[in-house]
Amino acid sequence: MRLLRRCTDLEAWLRSCGAAPLHFVPTMGALHPGHQSLIARAGRLQVGVRPQVLVSVFVNPLQFGANEDFGRYPRQLERDAELAEAAGADALFAPSVEELYPAGEGELTRIQPPESLQAGLCGRHRPGHFNGVATVVARLLGLIRPDQLLLGEKDWQQLVILQRMAADLGLPVQVVGCPTLREPDGLALSSRNSYLSPAQRLQASALPQALQAVAASPLPPGSVLAPALAQVQQQLEQAGLVLDYVEAVCPRSLQPRSTLTGLTLLAAAAHCGPSRLIDHVFLMSRAPIVAIDGPAGAGKSTVTRAFAERLGLIYLDTGAMYRAVTWLVQQSGVEASDAAAVAPLLEDLDLQLSTAAAGSQRVSVNGHDVTEAIRSPEVTAQVSVVAAHGCVREALTRQQQAMGERGGLVAEGRDIGTAVFPDAELKVFLTATVAERARRRALDLEQRGFAVPALAELEAQIAERDHLDSTRDVAPLTQAADAVELITDGLSIDAVIEQLGQLFRQRVPHDAWPEPAA
Repeated sequence: MRLLRRCTDLEAWLRSCGAAPLHFVPTMGALHPGHQSLIARAGRLQVGVRPQVLVSVFVNPLQFGANEDFGRYPRQLERDAELAEAAGADALFAPSVEELYPAGEGELTRIQPPESLQAGLCGRHRPGHFNGVATVVARLLGLIRPDQLLLGEKDWQQLVILQRMAADLGLPVQVVGCPTLREPDGLALSSRNSYLSPAQRLQASALPQALQAVAASPLPPGSVLAPALAQVQQQLEQAGLVLDYVEAVCPRSLQPRSTLTGLTLLAAAAHCGPSRLIDHVFLMSRAPIVAIDGPAGAGKSTVTRAFAERLGLIYLDTGAMYRAVTWLVQQSGVEASDAAAVAPLLEDLDLQLSTAAAGSQRVSVNGHDVTEAIRSPEVTAQVSVVAAHGCVREALTRQQQAMGERGGLVAEGRDIGTAVFPDAELKVFLTATVAERARRRALDLEQRGFAVPALAELEAQIAERDHLDSTRDVAPLTQAADAVELITDGLSIDAVIEQLGQLFRQRVPHDAWPEPAA
């Protein structure tokens, strides 16, 4: 690992990196396992490419108030270098104040984030702090020009402010939030924990325990949050901590919330001896839902299944449900276009989705395993006709919504974000050109042992199905107003999943929904 002390050293190292992606982890030093987890995450492969990882250590005077701990903040560069290298850093940039601010603080152009993001939480109690943070990070980003900036979700307000700064200034960097690491008793890792005596360290654990007690008690949508805030305040004061604040806010706007409306941040700050502790939890009335819509052949099933597994969510293949009903219609000898004849088949329908031991999804209809049969060309040819019937959509939408009452799933289909789960945390419209979808369909048919028509014929079939799906009277295929369009031409499955993961984390933090352990 290279140790860089001057800006000229940094410039030379950056030139040596070539075209590799560059990921940057800024710190004030006094590294601990939380920092090391950021560094290790920064070094993960990005669709087969190993990025270069740069860590900075700089105790920034601009973000400390007059009576804060700038003078005694831990400085241990040699130890920090060892820990950064052990975690996978390729270089450590550790400039002096004079190197980073050569004209002095008085001649430095400052960054001032929106007042709305600073008015509450830590901003109210540390005036000027986030101006100093934004200024130093903007300076570092200008010098380093990384592809990704990785920050811990522990300092949530800081993360939101820096994401907003990058967006407002049009900086070509992705600001990535990473999960909070904790001690066994729940205390969030922090360099300032080193200030605590053994007795104070035990006392400090009251902060995460008070917050987790609220998070562990399910609250229905619309619940008034004042009792929860009072509960946390009472527990912290009983533990002898000196409270700065307990607040419930919208995670993105940081504006106060009086009721549980979607994902809500419950945050607190308190003084324990010489240390100021901050922590938070996220409150949810149900687990998150991801809605993935798109036309036939866009690769939704393959991607959604893998994406759900990565996030520890249930995979709900609604397309398989409509295919299963189409199979039943064909087996019953009923005309697919006759809604009156199809409706009686739904009255005693027993449609089950299950997961096999190998992780694949199985589909059964009235006790018959139809997993492979529903992928036949015959079913494919008529599924749009059957799915257009109001009675079919009503019956299956009811079943899908019942499956999603507790959340915790990824559903894919044609009308998930518009009709089935309109309040999903993330909505994606996954699509591809007709030519690309025809190519994928040909490969799928070949792998399943079916005859493969000419690509031109497949393109015509797909175009016709698009027309049927988008013009039907009931829940037509359309992109939800708040959905993100993702065009998958030329993208590997891993690349699509990576993009979906980034979109999900923009809406649902790691601290709200952790990924399952590998």
